[in-house]
Amino acid sequence: MELRLPRVSTRRQKGRRATLWLLLLSAPMLIFLVWPLVALVTRIPLSLLIENLSNLEVIQAIRLSLTTTALSTSTALLFGTPLAYLLARRDFRGRASIDTLIDLPMVLPPSVAGIALLIAFGRRGWLGAALNDLGLSLAFTTAAVVMAQIFVAAPFYIKAAIAGFAGVDRDLEKAAAIDGANAWQIFRHITAPLARSALFGGAVMTWARALGEFGATIIFAGNFPGRTQTMPLAIYIGLELELSVALTLSAILLATSFLVLFVVKRLLHQQLSAI
Repeated sequence: MELRLPRVSTRRQKGRRATLWLLLLSAPMLIFLVWPLVALVTRIPLSLLIENLSNLEVIQAIRLSLTTTALSTSTALLFGTPLAYLLARRDFRGRASIDTLIDLPMVLPPSVAGIALLIAFGRRGWLGAALNDLGLSLAFTTAAVVMAQIFVAAPFYIKAAIAGFAGVDRDLEKAAAIDGANAWQIFRHITAPLARSALFGGAVMTWARALGEFGATIIFAGNFPGRTQTMPLAIYIGLELELSVALTLSAILLATSFLVLFVVKRLLHQQLSAI
């Protein structure tokens, strides 16, 4: 035992030195990533932030953002769950192509997403022209905000749900089927509860992505206060008209994004610990 102690001590010293060197090498990147966030938080006084929260423009932007993101996230859950279950549990021709198409909105430049929505649902678009003849206009309305958010954010939920459904133990579902449970009962009482961490995490990420959506929204929905001006769009206007408003909304979005990422990481940690 006495002969091994120096070796253990030497290994610990080497490990500490290696950690110190890694910290030093990581410091430039860490400072670069954190410094702008610190600058943003400290730039606006707390009193001015609270005062701006009573600003009509800020209130309208926050209210519209919360309303539209609630609708877009609910729609993603309602129609994205069956799609995720299909891709997680069924192997069919064209599955890989569908899976790739779902990934596309996550990597497309936001401007391309906005133009695509405008070409498809605008007044002169493929479907938009027919709807316009019926007296229904989608572009540059609140509905367009929701559609833009769904287009860019729903894939985050779908991909998370696919992983969640794929990770459920199929033997438990087979055992329930043997006991007489139908497909809906199995999904409701076994599959969904076992995949709930992934589903909830995907829903939260979808909501956060929808809350921060800018590019597709400003092209497809425009930037009209009280109607289509969400928080990111109000920040864009605030940079030109009133910087304090832009800083207030930026601080709110920063705090919200941090909380969302913290919650998702905690859920993932709990899920991995349970495996």
